[in-house]
Amino acid sequence: MLVGVTCLELRWDPIMSQWIIVSGKRGKRPLLPEGYCPFCPGSEEIPEKGWTVLSLPNKFPALQPEPPSPSVKSDRLYRCRPARGVCEIIIYTPKHDATLADLSVKNIKAVIDLWTQRFTELGSRDYVKYVFIFENKGRIIGVTLDHPHGQLYAFPFIPPIIKRELASSRRYWRRTGNCLFCRIIEKERKDATRIVCENEDFVCFLPFFAHWPYGVQIYPKRHVEALPELDEKEKIMFASILKRVLRKFDNLFKMRFPYMMVLHQRPTDGKKYPYYHFHVEFYPPYREKNKVKYFASVETGSGTVTFDYTPEMKAKELRESPET
Repeated sequence: MLVGVTCLELRWDPIMSQWIIVSGKRGKRPLLPEGYCPFCPGSEEIPEKGWTVLSLPNKFPALQPEPPSPSVKSDRLYRCRPARGVCEIIIYTPKHDATLADLSVKNIKAVIDLWTQRFTELGSRDYVKYVFIFENKGRIIGVTLDHPHGQLYAFPFIPPIIKRELASSRRYWRRTGNCLFCRIIEKERKDATRIVCENEDFVCFLPFFAHWPYGVQIYPKRHVEALPELDEKEKIMFASILKRVLRKFDNLFKMRFPYMMVLHQRPTDGKKYPYYHFHVEFYPPYREKNKVKYFASVETGSGTVTFDYTPEMKAKELRESPET
């Protein structure tokens, strides 16, 4: 008997000390009919009118509020537990042919408001320990639906990359009494050679320690742990700088630029995280026009990043790229 063909469960990796989401069904997602978009107004789950942004359950979730029991027996070495959580789709606009970069600041602000609402609601559930908001954009990333949208995963655990960020920022906080991220922002703004753009409340730069050739990060200048702490003006400024950065990508590459965009916020496990700082990270797949940046053997197998340019060089390219 083949075990776990239709399973949905968490399996513990005892070597790397992290949970793996195993979903037998997701690999069997059907191909959509050509010309059909499930996110356009009037399709199966989408209202014809009366909305600007929309959230809806993912029809092929990696996590479920009421998941099935694991398909295999858990023991002390090979731990297994139900994949309890939530997966949602965030539709940015009724316009099928737009991108986040094309939307008005007002529309992007509506997206941010919806991100904030979903973070608050899902984060209040006792089984949700981390709300991870993200966007995969472009066929090269593996996206099959072009309608502008993002996703969120409400995890029943704190993801490993977030754990590492929390650990390093906690150590710095305990040693210095300061926020590690605030110090990085201060140093990047003082140096200025890796700044891409900024406004009154937010700054975007390619870090001194960048992992991706165009892997910019966006930070609020005020110490903020998560989206709900932003005031209305800051949300508008966030929408504005997000649009500016995305337009710079598109104009530099003269295409609708693909990327992975993720929001890093404090966990929702009820604990205090005064040392953490909300920010956005981008992982764009290109290193030059028509040249893909692969995370190959060294990066994937050893966890050591190789950066074949300088962050200062790539930041200058983006800084000089038009925003309109």
